[in-house]
Amino acid sequence: NLNAVLWVQRSQEYQATLASLYRGAISQLDAALADPQWDALVPSERDNPAAWHGLPPAVILDIDETVLDNSIYQARLVRDGLEYDDGTWADWVAERKATAVPGFAEFARAASERGVTLYYVTNREQRLKDDTLANLRALGLPVAHDGVFLGNGTQVDGCEQPGSSSGKLCRRQLVGRSHRVLMQFGDQLGDFAHLPANRAGERDAVLREHGGWFGQRWWMLPNPTYGGWEPALFDNDWSLPRAGRRAAKRRALVVGD
Repeated sequence: NLNAVLWVQRSQEYQATLASLYRGAISQLDAALADPQWDALVPSERDNPAAWHGLPPAVILDIDETVLDNSIYQARLVRDGLEYDDGTWADWVAERKATAVPGFAEFARAASERGVTLYYVTNREQRLKDDTLANLRALGLPVAHDGVFLGNGTQVDGCEQPGSSSGKLCRRQLVGRSHRVLMQFGDQLGDFAHLPANRAGERDAVLREHGGWFGQRWWMLPNPTYGGWEPALFDNDWSLPRAGRRAAKRRALVVGD
Protein backbone atom coordinates (compact mmCIF):
# COMPACT_ATOMS: atom_id res chain seq x y z
CA ASN A 1 0.00 0.00 0.00
CA LEU A 2 3.00 2.36 0.14
CA ASN A 3 2.69 3.65 -3.41
CA ALA A 4 -1.12 3.68 -3.22
CA VAL A 5 -1.21 5.83 -0.08
CA LEU A 6 1.53 8.11 -1.34
CA TRP A 7 -0.37 8.62 -4.61
CA VAL A 8 -3.42 9.78 -2.67
CA GLN A 9 -1.44 12.01 -0.33
CA ARG A 10 1.29 13.42 -2.55
CA SER A 11 0.42 13.22 -6.22
CA GLN A 12 -0.93 16.19 -8.10
CA GLU A 13 -2.58 13.66 -10.40
CA TYR A 14 -4.90 12.47 -7.62
CA GLN A 15 -5.95 16.03 -6.84
CA ALA A 16 -6.57 16.76 -10.51
CA THR A 17 -8.55 13.54 -10.98
CA LEU A 18 -10.98 14.33 -8.16
CA ALA A 19 -11.32 17.98 -9.16
CA SER A 20 -12.17 16.85 -12.70
CA LEU A 21 -14.72 14.34 -11.44
CA TYR A 22 -16.59 16.65 -9.09
CA ARG A 23 -16.59 19.53 -11.58
CA GLY A 24 -17.97 17.15 -14.17
CA ALA A 25 -20.75 16.26 -11.77
CA ILE A 26 -21.53 19.94 -11.16
CA SER A 27 -21.91 20.41 -14.91
CA GLN A 28 -24.63 17.70 -14.92
CA LEU A 29 -26.65 18.99 -11.96
CA ASP A 30 -28.90 21.37 -13.86
CA ALA A 31 -29.67 18.77 -16.52
CA ALA A 32 -30.49 16.23 -13.82
CA LEU A 33 -32.83 18.63 -12.04
CA ALA A 34 -34.56 19.62 -15.27
CA ASP A 35 -35.17 16.08 -16.54
CA PRO A 36 -38.21 14.55 -14.78
CA GLN A 37 -37.11 11.06 -15.87
CA TRP A 38 -33.65 11.37 -14.32
CA ASP A 39 -33.17 8.96 -11.41
CA ALA A 40 -29.94 7.44 -10.13
CA LEU A 41 -31.47 4.44 -8.34
CA VAL A 42 -31.85 1.28 -10.36
CA PRO A 43 -35.59 0.53 -10.73
CA SER A 44 -35.36 -2.68 -8.69
CA GLU A 45 -34.18 -0.68 -5.68
CA ARG A 46 -37.35 1.42 -5.55
CA ASP A 47 -40.39 0.18 -3.64
CA ASN A 48 -42.49 1.68 -6.44
CA PRO A 49 -40.49 2.50 -9.58
CA ALA A 50 -43.05 5.10 -10.67
CA ALA A 51 -43.50 6.87 -7.34
CA TRP A 52 -40.42 9.10 -7.30
CA HIS A 53 -41.66 11.72 -9.75
CA GLY A 54 -42.14 15.05 -8.01
CA LEU A 55 -40.10 14.15 -4.93
CA PRO A 56 -37.45 16.60 -3.69
CA PRO A 57 -33.95 16.01 -5.07
CA ALA A 58 -31.13 14.28 -3.22
CA VAL A 59 -27.64 12.96 -3.85
CA ILE A 60 -26.35 9.78 -2.19
CA LEU A 61 -22.68 9.68 -1.25
CA ASP A 62 -20.39 7.19 0.40
CA ILE A 63 -18.16 8.89 2.98
CA ASP A 64 -14.74 7.26 3.13
CA GLU A 65 -12.49 8.19 0.22
CA THR A 66 -15.54 9.79 -1.42
CA VAL A 67 -16.22 12.70 0.92
CA LEU A 68 -13.58 12.29 3.64
CA ASP A 69 -9.92 11.49 3.06
CA ASN A 70 -8.65 8.88 5.55
CA SER A 71 -5.19 8.53 4.05
CA ILE A 72 -3.60 9.48 7.39
CA TYR A 73 -5.08 6.33 8.89
CA GLN A 74 -3.85 4.29 5.92
CA ALA A 75 -0.40 5.89 6.21
CA ARG A 76 -0.17 4.87 9.86
CA LEU A 77 -0.95 1.28 8.90
CA VAL A 78 1.83 1.35 6.31
CA ARG A 79 4.27 2.92 8.75
CA ASP A 80 3.49 0.41 11.50
CA GLY A 81 3.15 -2.70 9.32
CA LEU A 82 -0.47 -3.19 10.41
CA GLU A 83 -3.76 -3.97 8.70
CA TYR A 84 -7.21 -2.48 9.19
CA ASP A 85 -9.11 -3.42 12.33
CA ASP A 86 -12.27 -2.04 13.88
CA GLY A 87 -10.53 -0.73 16.99
CA THR A 88 -7.88 1.42 15.33
CA TRP A 89 -10.48 2.59 12.81
CA ALA A 90 -12.86 3.75 15.55
CA ASP A 91 -9.97 5.54 17.26
CA TRP A 92 -9.18 7.35 14.00
CA VAL A 93 -12.81 8.40 13.46
CA ALA A 94 -12.92 9.70 17.05
CA GLU A 95 -10.02 12.04 16.24
CA ARG A 96 -12.33 13.84 13.78
CA LYS A 97 -9.32 14.83 11.68
CA ALA A 98 -10.25 13.47 8.25
CA THR A 99 -10.11 16.14 5.55
CA ALA A 100 -12.44 16.64 2.60
CA VAL A 101 -11.35 14.94 -0.60
CA PRO A 102 -10.35 17.39 -3.36
CA GLY A 103 -13.30 18.84 -5.24
CA PHE A 104 -16.05 17.70 -2.91
CA ALA A 105 -16.60 21.01 -1.10
CA GLU A 106 -17.12 22.73 -4.45
CA PHE A 107 -19.70 20.14 -5.49
CA ALA A 108 -21.42 20.26 -2.10
CA ARG A 109 -21.87 24.02 -2.38
CA ALA A 110 -23.27 23.74 -5.90
CA ALA A 111 -25.74 21.03 -4.89
CA SER A 112 -26.86 22.85 -1.75
CA GLU A 113 -27.41 26.08 -3.68
CA ARG A 114 -29.80 24.15 -5.93
CA GLY A 115 -31.80 22.75 -3.01
CA VAL A 116 -30.35 19.25 -3.23
CA THR A 117 -30.03 17.31 0.05
CA LEU A 118 -26.88 15.23 0.51
CA TYR A 119 -27.33 11.81 2.15
CA TYR A 120 -24.27 10.00 3.45
CA VAL A 121 -24.84 6.26 2.99
CA THR A 122 -21.75 4.82 4.61
CA ASN A 123 -20.44 1.59 6.07
CA ARG A 124 -19.20 3.47 9.08
CA GLU A 125 -21.16 1.93 11.91
CA GLN A 126 -24.03 3.85 13.48
CA ARG A 127 -22.00 4.15 16.70
CA LEU A 128 -19.59 6.42 14.81
CA LYS A 129 -22.36 8.82 13.77
CA ASP A 130 -21.64 11.65 16.23
CA ASP A 131 -17.91 11.76 15.51
CA THR A 132 -18.52 11.59 11.76
CA LEU A 133 -21.10 14.38 11.70
CA ALA A 134 -18.85 16.53 13.89
CA ASN A 135 -16.00 15.97 11.42
CA LEU A 136 -18.21 16.93 8.46
CA ARG A 137 -19.53 20.04 10.20
CA ALA A 138 -16.05 21.14 11.27
CA LEU A 139 -15.07 21.12 7.60
CA GLY A 140 -18.09 23.22 6.69
CA LEU A 141 -19.67 20.39 4.69
CA PRO A 142 -23.47 20.16 4.40
CA VAL A 143 -25.33 18.24 7.10
CA ALA A 144 -29.00 19.09 6.58
CA HIS A 145 -30.01 17.09 9.68
CA ASP A 146 -28.70 14.13 11.67
CA GLY A 147 -30.82 11.76 9.57
CA VAL A 148 -28.62 12.27 6.51
CA PHE A 149 -26.10 9.89 8.13
CA LEU A 150 -27.17 6.35 7.22
CA GLY A 151 -24.50 4.09 8.67
CA ASN A 152 -24.06 0.36 8.76
CA GLY A 153 -26.68 -1.01 11.13
CA THR A 154 -29.45 1.39 10.12
CA GLN A 155 -32.78 -0.42 10.35
CA VAL A 156 -35.09 0.13 7.39
CA ASP A 157 -38.69 -0.92 7.89
CA GLY A 158 -40.03 -3.20 5.19
CA CYS A 159 -36.62 -3.96 3.67
CA GLU A 160 -34.55 -7.06 4.25
CA GLN A 161 -30.91 -6.79 3.26
CA PRO A 162 -29.80 -9.85 1.27
CA GLY A 163 -26.28 -11.09 1.70
CA SER A 164 -23.69 -9.10 3.64
CA SER A 165 -24.88 -6.73 6.37
CA SER A 166 -22.56 -4.10 4.87
CA GLY A 167 -24.66 -3.87 1.72
CA LYS A 168 -26.37 -0.54 1.10
CA LEU A 169 -29.49 -1.61 -0.78
CA CYS A 170 -31.97 -0.93 2.05
CA ARG A 171 -30.43 2.41 2.89
CA ARG A 172 -30.58 3.52 -0.72
CA GLN A 173 -34.22 2.45 -0.77
CA LEU A 174 -34.84 4.51 2.34
CA VAL A 175 -33.57 7.67 0.66
CA GLY A 176 -35.57 6.81 -2.45
CA ARG A 177 -38.82 6.67 -0.49
CA SER A 178 -38.70 10.41 0.13
CA HIS A 179 -36.42 11.75 -2.61
CA ARG A 180 -35.61 11.62 -6.29
CA VAL A 181 -31.97 10.59 -6.33
CA LEU A 182 -30.09 12.65 -8.90
CA MET A 183 -26.65 11.13 -8.46
CA GLN A 184 -24.67 8.62 -6.48
CA PHE A 185 -20.99 8.87 -5.55
CA GLY A 186 -18.69 6.19 -4.21
CA ASP A 187 -15.42 4.33 -4.50
CA GLN A 188 -16.88 0.79 -4.60
CA LEU A 189 -19.35 -0.86 -6.97
CA GLY A 190 -21.54 -1.72 -3.99
CA ASP A 191 -22.03 2.00 -3.38
CA PHE A 192 -24.22 2.11 -6.50
CA ALA A 193 -26.03 -1.21 -6.85
CA HIS A 194 -26.50 -4.44 -4.94
CA LEU A 195 -23.90 -7.18 -5.47
CA PRO A 196 -25.34 -10.63 -4.72
CA ALA A 197 -21.76 -11.81 -4.12
CA ASN A 198 -18.38 -10.13 -4.27
CA ARG A 199 -17.14 -12.12 -7.23
CA ALA A 200 -15.96 -11.15 -10.69
CA GLY A 201 -19.14 -12.25 -12.44
CA GLU A 202 -21.43 -10.17 -10.25
CA ARG A 203 -19.09 -7.19 -10.40
CA ASP A 204 -18.86 -7.41 -14.20
CA ALA A 205 -22.67 -7.57 -14.42
CA VAL A 206 -23.02 -4.13 -12.81
CA LEU A 207 -20.85 -2.64 -15.53
CA ARG A 208 -22.69 -4.47 -18.29
CA GLU A 209 -26.11 -3.40 -17.08
CA HIS A 210 -25.43 0.12 -15.84
CA GLY A 211 -22.04 1.16 -17.19
CA GLY A 212 -23.65 3.96 -19.19
CA TRP A 213 -24.67 5.69 -15.97
CA PHE A 214 -21.10 6.38 -14.91
CA GLY A 215 -20.12 9.97 -15.56
CA GLN A 216 -23.80 11.02 -15.55
CA ARG A 217 -25.87 9.54 -12.72
CA TRP A 218 -23.09 7.57 -11.06
CA TRP A 219 -19.63 8.90 -10.20
CA MET A 220 -16.86 6.51 -9.21
CA LEU A 221 -13.87 7.88 -7.30
CA PRO A 222 -10.45 6.21 -7.48
CA ASN A 223 -9.32 4.33 -4.40
CA PRO A 224 -6.12 2.30 -4.85
CA THR A 225 -5.70 1.61 -1.12
CA TYR A 226 -8.56 -0.82 -0.39
CA GLY A 227 -11.90 -2.04 -1.70
CA GLY A 228 -14.03 -4.99 -2.69
CA TRP A 229 -11.94 -5.61 -5.81
CA GLU A 230 -9.07 -6.85 -3.61
CA PRO A 231 -10.74 -9.73 -1.68
CA ALA A 232 -12.50 -10.77 -4.88
CA LEU A 233 -9.02 -11.83 -6.05
CA PHE A 234 -8.58 -14.31 -3.17
CA ASP A 235 -12.19 -15.55 -2.93
CA ASN A 236 -12.95 -13.16 -0.05
CA ASP A 237 -11.00 -15.42 2.32
CA TRP A 238 -9.58 -13.02 4.88
CA SER A 239 -8.52 -15.99 7.01
CA LEU A 240 -5.62 -16.51 4.61
CA PRO A 241 -2.31 -15.23 5.98
CA ARG A 242 -0.99 -12.09 4.38
CA ALA A 243 1.50 -14.07 2.31
CA GLY A 244 -1.31 -16.25 0.94
CA ARG A 245 -3.40 -13.26 -0.04
CA ARG A 246 -0.42 -11.65 -1.69
CA ALA A 247 0.34 -14.80 -3.66
CA ALA A 248 -3.25 -14.91 -4.94
CA LYS A 249 -3.03 -11.29 -6.03
CA ARG A 250 0.25 -11.91 -7.83
CA ARG A 251 -1.39 -14.81 -9.69
CA ALA A 252 -4.13 -12.41 -10.79
CA LEU A 253 -1.66 -10.14 -12.58
CA VAL A 254 -2.14 -9.95 -16.34
CA VAL A 255 1.33 -10.33 -17.81
CA GLY A 256 0.56 -11.27 -21.41
CA ASP A 257 2.15 -14.11 -23.33
